[in-house]
Amino acid sequence: MSRRLLDKARRRLAAESGDRANPWGGRLAVALVYPNTYHHAMSNLGFLTVYHLLNRRDDVLCERFFLPDPEDLKEHRNTGYPLFSLESGRFLDEFDLIAFSLSFENDYLHLPMIFELGRLPWRADARDERLPLLLAGGVCAFLNPEPLADVMDLFAVGEAEPILPSLLETLQANTGKRAELLIRLAQQPGLYVPSLYEATYDESGQFSGPRPLADIPARVERQYLSDLNQSPSLSFVLTPETEFGEMFLSEISRGCSRGCRFCAAGYIYLPSRERSFETLREQIDTGLCHRARVGLVGAAVSDHPDAPALQRHILERGGEVSVSSLRLDALRQQEIEDLVASGHKTVAIAPEAGSQRMRDLINKGIDREQILEAAHRLAEAGMINLKLYFLIGLPGETDEDIEAIIALSDEIRLIWREAGRLRGRLGTLTLSVNPFIPKPFTPFQWAGMAPEKTLRKAIKTLRGAVARMPNTEVIFESLKSAVLQAFLSRADRRAAEVIRLLAQGGSLKSAGREQGLDPEEVVTRERNPQEVFPWEIIDNRVRREYLLQEYHRALQCDLTPRCTPGCVRCGVCGRPSESV
Repeated sequence: MSRRLLDKARRRLAAESGDRANPWGGRLAVALVYPNTYHHAMSNLGFLTVYHLLNRRDDVLCERFFLPDPEDLKEHRNTGYPLFSLESGRFLDEFDLIAFSLSFENDYLHLPMIFELGRLPWRADARDERLPLLLAGGVCAFLNPEPLADVMDLFAVGEAEPILPSLLETLQANTGKRAELLIRLAQQPGLYVPSLYEATYDESGQFSGPRPLADIPARVERQYLSDLNQSPSLSFVLTPETEFGEMFLSEISRGCSRGCRFCAAGYIYLPSRERSFETLREQIDTGLCHRARVGLVGAAVSDHPDAPALQRHILERGGEVSVSSLRLDALRQQEIEDLVASGHKTVAIAPEAGSQRMRDLINKGIDREQILEAAHRLAEAGMINLKLYFLIGLPGETDEDIEAIIALSDEIRLIWREAGRLRGRLGTLTLSVNPFIPKPFTPFQWAGMAPEKTLRKAIKTLRGAVARMPNTEVIFESLKSAVLQAFLSRADRRAAEVIRLLAQGGSLKSAGREQGLDPEEVVTRERNPQEVFPWEIIDNRVRREYLLQEYHRALQCDLTPRCTPGCVRCGVCGRPSESV
């Protein structure tokens, strides 16, 4: 036993307010695991919502597990004390179901440590019926579950609200063997049991499709909650020990209808849905009883038709408002003034690209004038700092497109500088630059990630240019982290052992080589239009033909062998143009 670890857990629990776990005794016991630290987990609305959905049932109890903080990991190692739940201090193998909430692919590298501390074998086929079933949910589970297909017993494909009821009822009614239970689970909408599908490969070693091994659906259809008003998603547990400790979060919408071709959230959460003003007003009033600041959460908060009214309601109740995202072409003057009145000193907008050609390629739907107009309005309203999000390494990107990022940023910097001089305070312009990562179920799933050499060249150019811009800074995502994310987003089930080796300190290249995989080929190779993707075990409700059509449109090609006039060779089909 480690008294220090247990005392820290008790202090954390005592500092929380809101939902509590149901007591033990006669209930299905669910361990909810977030593969990162408490600080990160308690900032995640999806994690908090599942905790609430489980504990509001009288026949279920749910307790939380987290990746230990660095200093706590040393204590676990020194004492040999296993991972334990925050609520009761019980161990993972004392629960009926272990549910992992997966929001970020790079968190996969924390899983082997959690398995070790939780005394769980890594591979599903090494665990017997004495151990709980392992389920993975969250956005990664219905984006591409295959890298963890040999690890997890089942995946929740889609949103928790429609999946949980039948899952829990089936588990509670189970009296047979695990093999029989898994078949019954696989026959339910939204549940994927990877052991009941055989992954097949062609002669070249490329994935060629899953084959069902039982009387179960050939593909698993993603589930979604049709009416968000039926189920809230908000800060069900409040704690000071998180990034949003001083804020009450409320999800106002889910999904996005904009159709940016690189954005997975815009496709895997379709159809886009919104909560009504009446529903949100009630939630916000509750939140203001606990926190002075309310955070409105959504993929495109500005697109909600009642966003200005919601912000005004918060201010009229004496609160302050924060938003998770701003769509620069949907900014309303009142919204900007409300943010400034709430004490916001920094706001972020996403031009994504510097040139109009690249913005059109990704279907961003904005032009230079709209970007500059948004900058003007934010600056004149008194916003102190501005962050700009850009992508590099997009398909077809040239040196001129990188120079266009610099030119656009400098134009915005001059607008910001002039406004700062008038108010007597110069703010900071920050460029947040991230490599493009081709994601499943987007039109760009056929594209490859740009080679590291190309990305390093772009980073060097941008860093040098920004260094010459006063009151401007640039931050870059780690290339190593981005490449790893791309690999885990696109790999098949052979990646399970790669993850385990990476967690032990191996490099991606060496770990891939040991498992017969070439990570560079997985990450950078452009896919053939007819190629079967590992993640297509999932039916995402968006037609593959539509996505491919959008990819051709992005590259100024259509679905026929003929390319558009002026195109020498189609970047997708490889056929020479008949129009030249």
